[in-house]
Amino acid sequence: MGRHNGLVNAIAVLVSVIALLAAVANGGYLALLGSAATKRAGSNEVKVWVKSHTPPAAGAGIAALLALLMTSGGTFSDLLAVIVAVAGGAVATRSLQSTRTKFAT
Repeated sequence: MGRHNGLVNAIAVLVSVIALLAAVANGGYLALLGSAATKRAGSNEVKVWVKSHTPPAAGAGIAALLALLMTSGGTFSDLLAVIVAVAGGAVATRSLQSTRTKFAT
């Protein structure tokens, strides 16, 4: 039984770290896009778009961090951590994909 608990925990940690990486990538891409928009004249629309998409990116990052913290509990909290991490990672990934599609070079 103890071996299965360790396996569930390892999977929960792995999923949480992947979700955190997705959230960091999304936030970093938005920050890079916002920085480039500030340096370029006439890019007010991009700045407004980045500003409106920053809260969901922050929420996905917070969810991924919360999921990683939840992995320090028992098996039940590991399962909840997987659910929270998958949700946060999905939001971050979907947001990153839509941002890259909208501002493709």
